[in-house]
Amino acid sequence: MSKKYNPYDQMLATLDKAADMMKVPDSEYNFLRYPERELKVALPVRMDDGSVKVFEGYRIQHSSLRGPCKGGIRYHQDVDQDEVKALAAWMSLKCAVVNIPYGGAKGGVKVDPSQLSVNELKNLTRRFTAAILPLIGPLSDIPAPDVNTNAQIMGWIMDTYSMFMGHAVPGVVTGKPLDIGGSLGRPEATGRGVMFSTREIMKKLGRPMKDATVAVQGYGNVGSVGATLLYAEGFKIVAVGDVSCSIRNLKGLNIPELNAYVAKNGVIKGYEAPGIEYISHEELLITDCEILVPAALENQVTEQIAPNIKAKIIVEGANGPTTSEADVILNKMGVIIIPDILANAGGVVVSYFEWAQNLQSLMWTEDEINSKLEKIMVRSFQEVWDTKDQFKTDMRTAAFIVAMRRLVEARRIRGVFP
Repeated sequence: MSKKYNPYDQMLATLDKAADMMKVPDSEYNFLRYPERELKVALPVRMDDGSVKVFEGYRIQHSSLRGPCKGGIRYHQDVDQDEVKALAAWMSLKCAVVNIPYGGAKGGVKVDPSQLSVNELKNLTRRFTAAILPLIGPLSDIPAPDVNTNAQIMGWIMDTYSMFMGHAVPGVVTGKPLDIGGSLGRPEATGRGVMFSTREIMKKLGRPMKDATVAVQGYGNVGSVGATLLYAEGFKIVAVGDVSCSIRNLKGLNIPELNAYVAKNGVIKGYEAPGIEYISHEELLITDCEILVPAALENQVTEQIAPNIKAKIIVEGANGPTTSEADVILNKMGVIIIPDILANAGGVVVSYFEWAQNLQSLMWTEDEINSKLEKIMVRSFQEVWDTKDQFKTDMRTAAFIVAMRRLVEARRIRGVFP
């Protein structure tokens, strides 16, 4: 019987590998192995038919060493405590990689939101906000959207928190609608960061971007924005997939036309165009292309799939899409992986911009946002690349080394209380 996949174990494996390479004693980094706080809550919610259903939720704070905890909230039927722990730890590392003054947290509710009405979704969100109220706040822990959550849900969280405080507190969440303190450029930020990371690796390898072939798994916010921006840069998007189906056209998909279809119909399924073939989700991952962007959920590129991967570059739009076993296989195959804690950090960078604007009661232009994001992503990519060369290792381990240096130094400076 195969061992159940545990994303937290995957995080620890890379953490230990990076520490060993840095020759950091266990006593200096073992604090990163344990979340600071783990809150599990039961959420009774009145449904539209008058019944009461109880949902399970979590908010886990991994580290507040370098600033307020930061991390999204996901609504998904498969959410569990180990997943949220891993996501919270990756957030700590991600914020350290791009050197913004945040720690890491994550939240989740075990629910299939597609089965709820808008009213039930709102009731669930408000109840969850009330349950995690002791942890969150603009100076302590700032949630954001994640899988199956969006700007509207962040608006409900902000309103609920504000009602308890007695005044508007826009800085308690990021990824909000513009009209209540959201930031220009935030909806596209994670996908834009994926594009910057892809562009930078092509520059490093001396490869042309024009007509370089890309397959994108996951066509939600990250995948669709990433595909659209890569298409605009001249890349050829040959395959995409969402929860409904996967499609492929090795001559290239018309991304603006596909986006218009998805905007109208909600999913890719049903889209037809010359040269398109419907394929399985696994076939998408092993499509003949130069670049693979897994932008769905964790545990997608496994040790079973890895030997069949044809892409030479993987840019992780999702958190934890590649297992540590697959990492070993892909590295031996010479595949370059731009890890999640670097590649998809654009979202948290612009969340930081949104939070800073909220605290100062000001608003930057979209050009300012995108320019600042590009500078941070390019600088961070270069730091990870240089670290890779210094330690003669892969990009994921190098990113962990960059993050651990900052976190271990922050612990050294702050000391251990009491």
